[in-house]
Amino acid sequence: MKLLILVLNREEYTEQVLETFVEQGVPGATIIDTIGMGRVLSQEIPIFAGFVDMMAGARPSNKTKFTLVEDEPVEENSKGVEAVIGSLEEPGTGILFTVPVDYHCGVVREWRESSQEV
Repeated sequence: MKLLILVLNREEYTEQVLETFVEQGVPGATIIDTIGMGRVLSQEIPIFAGFVDMMAGARPSNKTKFTLVEDEPVEENSKGVEAVIGSLEEPGTGILFTVPVDYHCGVVREWRESSQEV
């Protein structure tokens, strides 16, 4: 099992990315509003104010999604995200990475009929 982390710079794609996850069988994700280090440094610490010029086109915030996935579909998950938002190799799109998980509990493995009725 892996923890898949997606930092999505283009927040307008949040719903579509989540729909893609559901289509791929991902039962849930946690979404956190986040900001990047460059944004904080350029606004909060005067010595780094020059970073503002380097951040042309950068978003003021982003959405970070955390979800547990099985090992095999990670590449499929990544391709699904890129089908929605474009190549993650393009600056300003976001980043996606995974971390091995050796223990977990309380994880719902699949969508249940009762949870879809709500």
